Amino acid sequence: DRQPRPVKRKRLMSDTDSDIIIRIEGRAGRITLNRPQALNALTYQMCLAIEKALDAWRDDGAVELVIIDAIGDKAFCAGGDIQEMYDTGTAGDYAYGQKFWADEYRLNAKIATYPKPYIALMQGFTMGGGVGVSCHGSHRIVGETSQIAMPECGIGLVPDVGGSWILAHAPGHIGTYLGLTAARMNAADAIYCGFADTYVPEGNWPELVLELVQTGDTGVIAKYRAAPGDSNLAAKFAEIEMYFAADDLAGIHQSLANVDSEFATKTLKILSRNAPLSMACTIEMLARLREGGDIADALDLEYRFTARSMQHGDFLEGIRAAIIDKDRQPQWQHAIDAVTQNDVAGMLAPLGDKALSLKDD
Repeated sequence: DRQPRPVKRKRLMSDTDSDIIIRIEGRAGRITLNRPQALNALTYQMCLAIEKALDAWRDDGAVELVIIDAIGDKAFCAGGDIQEMYDTGTAGDYAYGQKFWADEYRLNAKIATYPKPYIALMQGFTMGGGVGVSCHGSHRIVGETSQIAMPECGIGLVPDVGGSWILAHAPGHIGTYLGLTAARMNAADAIYCGFADTYVPEGNWPELVLELVQTGDTGVIAKYRAAPGDSNLAAKFAEIEMYFAADDLAGIHQSLANVDSEFATKTLKILSRNAPLSMACTIEMLARLREGGDIADALDLEYRFTARSMQHGDFLEGIRAAIIDKDRQPQWQHAIDAVTQNDVAGMLAPLGDKALSLKDD
């Protein structure tokens, strides 16, 4: 029975002033991020609320699919809310950040393996933590304003929330380029690189959502699909491959420095701003993930880095420079040509009994 039926609404969270609005409408479980003034940045409580809803809907026969979207035109979700991580980390408390990341990564894994269709509508900025709650879904929809990126190396982290898994499986070494430069993907780029599936003009999104809610049938998406245009990254594939197939950060940096071109000059400038340790570890992570594994392996690798990032990495300094003091002058631990394999190995070493667990607490 896929005939439309009247849309009935059942709220799990009834406060429309909340950071997140969760309810059942018709045949759909609906999750709407509601912090447009903060570009819908994910808080810890929002992550827990999404997970709670997914757990409740997993075996609920009234919910045939899940739709996640967001209020506002500028962003689906521009990342995670990292203020409290900074405050606790600078006070010497690393446990809060570690708990946040562990719980967020568990949510990312649940989305990737969810047994029901999970439809994400990604307008505007979709970055970092926003990628984690959208780009692992079964049906990932982008529109004309979509701008998707993994900017973590700029703040002393690595592409996480399972983003490393998607980057590792982008064509060639484009994932390395995206991870190191935080280049923004438009809709066509996102589909080309595996971060999205379908382009639907945003003016059609309300009608599409209504049909999904009424029918519970993801087949209706095909009616709204349109051509996304050409991918800029596809056009640059050969040039990116020329530089970013090198084995390590020093090799990539040297290959760019040896060429006098607009692309090389611009890319070198971007790399000079980002944390060398983060970039070196990103290269190693993606190389390992290209060889095999699954999203759980990606999340495990990411957590090895993030769990150490406050005490042994550049995360706190990256946040200070970008968010707190906003001087844009981070003092990274390493020069871009001075990160050793031992440095990388130390950040990505197994965590033993503190390793990431994707099981429910």
